[in-house]
Amino acid sequence: MSMSVKTILSVIGAHDAAADISQAIELARELDSHLSILALGAALSPVTADYPVTTVWLEERQNEIDELMKIRKEAENLCNKNGVTYDVNQLYEDRFILESNLCMRAMCADIVIAGNGIRRDIELRKTVMAATIFAARSPLVFLAAQGRTSLKPKRVLLAWNSRPEAARAAKEALPMLVRADAVHIVLVDPDASYLFNGGEPGADIATFLSRHNVKTVIEQLASADRSTEAVIQQRAREIGCDVIVMGSYGHSRLRERIFGGVTASILEECHLPVFFAR
Repeated sequence: MSMSVKTILSVIGAHDAAADISQAIELARELDSHLSILALGAALSPVTADYPVTTVWLEERQNEIDELMKIRKEAENLCNKNGVTYDVNQLYEDRFILESNLCMRAMCADIVIAGNGIRRDIELRKTVMAATIFAARSPLVFLAAQGRTSLKPKRVLLAWNSRPEAARAAKEALPMLVRADAVHIVLVDPDASYLFNGGEPGADIATFLSRHNVKTVIEQLASADRSTEAVIQQRAREIGCDVIVMGSYGHSRLRERIFGGVTASILEECHLPVFFAR
């Protein structure tokens, strides 16, 4: 996320489209950016079926394409009404082609935002994450499941575990962190043993961020038999945070591993916006 965001790529699914488009427009206005909207649909390949291509399959496919066309029209109308500069496209392809096309688009955007239609569709969500965070190395923000999303948040929770991916996320989010009133660096069950400088876990990243004038608070939390994601979510609610910033782990070929665990739980159970980078 560069200091000035000039291009936002907004990926929209078939559900919650109007609300997601409205949130994307608000962000484009907040950051004074060009808004590229991409309505996404994953096509069921006829090859996966055990039967020949039937009229039912063809009708279903046509219905899904029509639905995306409708969303595209709606996006154009809303953008025109709100006076943002924009372009709108739709992509209806099988996952593999979807992923490579989306990667190409993400490479030429400052930031990618995913609406709730994507957040709630597990398969589409995996495709979007693989294409943006992993393939294009672009920061990805999942919009708030309820309420609005701002990329000028007042309170931020940075999930920290001393790994390169978390550091990368912090650096990508830096323009956002600098503007915040408080950035809570949250460590769950930190292990001080691998910090040979005798320092406190989290102190190194706090020092780095404070040199950029980020106002940091280090919080070491014990999980007490809860999952890491439950601790992060509860703390985010307690501090009234506007966005969670976290790294994304794993390798895109080991998709199930990465997109399970903490990432999936936070996206499914937490209504806050989440900023991912790798």
